[in-house]
Amino acid sequence: MSADAELERVCAALRALRLPPQRDEAALHGLAAEALTAGGIPFVHEARLAPRCRADFLCGGVCVEIKRGPVDRARVRAQLARYAALPEVTALVLLTERTVDLPRTLAGKPVRNLCLNRLWGIAL
Repeated sequence: MSADAELERVCAALRALRLPPQRDEAALHGLAAEALTAGGIPFVHEARLAPRCRADFLCGGVCVEIKRGPVDRARVRAQLARYAALPEVTALVLLTERTVDLPRTLAGKPVRNLCLNRLWGIAL
């Protein structure tokens, strides 16, 4: 499967998420795992990529990072850039409550921000 197809498959599975806003990040990890499993996507949860580099989910080469609450854009971008620099990572997905302004690529690898509020039907 191509890296683009793998990325779109992961995004499609995560777009199915529907949850109340008061859920904590640990609950969201569980729901994301269920969505990926339902989509037939194998993954490693809390995948250790390198020293001090642990992705919330690694789905083949697609790294999924989940953030709840306000996101420090500079900090999350630096975190994603560390992941993107690794050869085993082919694409990045950031799952957040609100849209985060991120570049479309990091280290030449595609980046997607899936916004839970948009998945809930709320545009923020």
